[in-house]
Amino acid sequence: MPPLAPQKGLQNVSRRRNRQWQTMTAESLVGRKGRLSRILRLLKRLRPAALPVTYRDNRVLLFPGGTDFFRSLHTALGQAKEYILIEFYLIRNDRTGAALAEELVRAAGRGVSVRLVYDAIGSLETPASFFAALARQGVEVVPFNVPSFRRGLRWFDRRDHRKLVVIDGSLAYLGGFNIGDEYSGRLEGKRRFRDVGFSISGDAVGELVREFSEIWQLEQPEPPTLPTGRKNPGDDRRRQGGSAAVVIVSGGPHQRRSYIGSAFLVNIAAASEEILIATPYFVPGPRILRALLRAARRGVQVSLLLPARSDVPVVRLLGRSFYGALLRQGIAICELDGEILHAKVMLIDRERTILGSANLDQRSFHRNFEINCIIDDGAFGGQIRRLFLKDFRKSRPITLGDYERRGLVARFLERVINLFARFL
Repeated sequence: MPPLAPQKGLQNVSRRRNRQWQTMTAESLVGRKGRLSRILRLLKRLRPAALPVTYRDNRVLLFPGGTDFFRSLHTALGQAKEYILIEFYLIRNDRTGAALAEELVRAAGRGVSVRLVYDAIGSLETPASFFAALARQGVEVVPFNVPSFRRGLRWFDRRDHRKLVVIDGSLAYLGGFNIGDEYSGRLEGKRRFRDVGFSISGDAVGELVREFSEIWQLEQPEPPTLPTGRKNPGDDRRRQGGSAAVVIVSGGPHQRRSYIGSAFLVNIAAASEEILIATPYFVPGPRILRALLRAARRGVQVSLLLPARSDVPVVRLLGRSFYGALLRQGIAICELDGEILHAKVMLIDRERTILGSANLDQRSFHRNFEINCIIDDGAFGGQIRRLFLKDFRKSRPITLGDYERRGLVARFLERVINLFARFL
């Protein structure tokens, strides 16, 4: 693939991404009663800049746990022939991080172009020597948004929260997994993170290459120059016979309106039968909250899978402050306790899945760079639903009585923390 044209500043990035915030074209919404009119009303209020790009005939594979995800990822890295683009919020210097570093160095040694972007704050605990060793052995390493005054104070809190790997322009891995033992299945019991990942092969991968290049250009003056040895990698993908329609939705603080949040809103409004949501950090904001309540009032079965324990306890406490309004409207809430929930998944009417790095919180909507995929495929949706049902069976349902019996201290803390919800 030839190098992409250079872009200057965040405004250029925003213009390229303007078309990506929606989730589905009107064509896919006509089939369900009342859905199209709701979508058109919502789109009129949001005033989208352009329609989304839907990539059809993709092959999407689900990895319901870290063991399967990292095994497949390492196999694919070992087979890379031209280039590897890799972008993660958190890369730890543990066994999982060391295994990834070994695969990247091995690929660079056989002539594969390897480029790595990691978030400077997300990977703050990882020693600089870890990344320096990669750079010495042929990996191009770029930290994202190292704290400085170069971009002004408001950029201090901007993070690259995306999780993305692209191999040879024909295969991509995404989801909620970071690089660490707690994600890869190496830790047991309550130290393990419950997460979900997936791979895509098909024309949608080209969009993910452009996504990576835009993040790269926020830190580097020139876009990455990618090898052009393969004449048409799409030929291999078409022979695989994928059936999934995929829309890529990216978001970032450079956008005037949250495309990530808008994509969630549009899909909630589109639901006619069922909405299943799993998210580790639940700070939905008034618009998402109203959309969920409206869905429940029109008869949609809405179920939330949230964490009983969290690596960010203050956010969990804040999320619980929304329980009362949801439970009174008949929305089911379950808390997963055996593991720490980290998956970010929404399933609409058993057929449309939103899956990626973004949480249902204000940070993902307004301050992080995020990337989600909307996957329209009944078979994939069926796998996601079975996964949901399995996790719901392992979780504790929260009743309105449980919520109203919480102590005075919990009530007080919820009110105090709510004052700072915008910043969490």
